[in-house]
Amino acid sequence: MGFASFVGRVCFASIFILSAWQMFNEFGVDGGPAGKELAPKLNLAKKHLSSQFHVNFPDIETFFLTQVRQLVLTAIAMKGLGAILFVFGHGFGAFLLIVYLLVSTPILHDFYNYGPDEPRYNILLSDFLQCVAQCGALIFFWGMKNSITKRRKKKAPKSKTA
Repeated sequence: MGFASFVGRVCFASIFILSAWQMFNEFGVDGGPAGKELAPKLNLAKKHLSSQFHVNFPDIETFFLTQVRQLVLTAIAMKGLGAILFVFGHGFGAFLLIVYLLVSTPILHDFYNYGPDEPRYNILLSDFLQCVAQCGALIFFWGMKNSITKRRKKKAPKSKTA
């Protein structure tokens, strides 16, 4: 069972490892294609949040000119490090991937900004639900990892007195 579990973790983490590797290879002065995709999505999220909470957020454009590279670099680090730790069965790797998915999924897969009759809606909704499923699998792994550790601690062998 240990080998099958390892192979399953490698297959699951390969999504994040290959994605982080691609983002790293395309990373440039402006954050690469990931930075160019992230800037308008964050601007839409800012508009959506400011309309919902009736709060004016600072101008995103000046923020992106200086910080979008750091956001993309943080995403690369979280995906890469989290996936590598996850492959070796460390719970912190699953935690990093969960945080990445919880932060990035609603921003990058913004199906809520489109109507159900628009072609982008179905694609974004499908990607959003895939990320939700991945997050659920990571939470399941994290829960199982914690319950197995607790179970083993309870079953300590008792010393025999003779």
